[in-house]
Amino acid sequence: MTNVIFDLLHILDEAGIGQPVAGNVISERLGISRTAVWKYVNLLREVGYVIDASAKTGYTLRKRTWLLLPYEVKRHLKTKVIGQEMHHFEQVPSTNALARQMMHEVGDEVQPGTVLIAEQQTGGLGRMNRVWMSPEGGIWATIVVMPKLHVDQTFLIMMAASISLARAIRHEFELSALIQWPNDVFIGDKKVAGTTLELAADEDIIKYCLVGIGVDVNVCVEKVMPNLSKIVTSLSDELGHDVDRAQLFSVFLKEFERRYQMILKGETEPLFREWRSLSRTLHRRVRVRTIRESFEGEALDVDERGALIIHKDNGEVERVIAGDCYLI
Repeated sequence: MTNVIFDLLHILDEAGIGQPVAGNVISERLGISRTAVWKYVNLLREVGYVIDASAKTGYTLRKRTWLLLPYEVKRHLKTKVIGQEMHHFEQVPSTNALARQMMHEVGDEVQPGTVLIAEQQTGGLGRMNRVWMSPEGGIWATIVVMPKLHVDQTFLIMMAASISLARAIRHEFELSALIQWPNDVFIGDKKVAGTTLELAADEDIIKYCLVGIGVDVNVCVEKVMPNLSKIVTSLSDELGHDVDRAQLFSVFLKEFERRYQMILKGETEPLFREWRSLSRTLHRRVRVRTIRESFEGEALDVDERGALIIHKDNGEVERVIAGDCYLI
């Protein structure tokens, strides 16, 4: 969407939903002809905005789009870096794959904090390359950050993203969202969101990270993925109504930027404390599956690299860097 369209939306927003703005007023403010105004209004209608037109009163915004367009997110956004540059797509195989391609082809031109948003992913992948169902109505996005940290600190980025997702859901809807190690967000016993992280490094220093975000927002799980309805939920299923995706996403981006800045400043201990306070894994009996083995025990803590510390039933203490963890 062009800056002219953004400016047109801003004029209609200033008037308010249901309040008309004369065509000649819009034309003068934008410095374009009334015919051009009409063309831009039609472009807005094509992406879901309901706008009435009257020869007497002008143009009236009746209803906002259902799409998660950059303009809609930025209406609420209160960040300095994260999300200031956004790209929106109707359907892509994966926002992470698209971001990876972007960094390969024009990485030097990419603004740190750039966000890629898709209405639907056809080939979304979660952790360990598992299929990530990404139907319409969710939030499917990738954030590009360039932290210049040691690769040993990678987990901090994903920790910040998971905390921010849980906090945004709690703040907006008063739902008890908790984090399951290493990167999932649960409401009760069902997963509602998750994060992934890819990185490129120069020797041991991170060049950039691709932070993948997936949230089942306005998704009817029973209808869209009935085979997962016992373990997956959505915000609309929990609340009984659809919610404003743009508002939620903007809150998440603000929460993430604050914690990301903490990481860059070396203020990591508060981050660990917050993660522990939101964990549904720690101090619980768990079953862990790694590439090498499967075992049960009590989840004690996470270390500075994000490894899960397990007191196994055989008395040994195991440090799990990668694997699956289930509550039992």
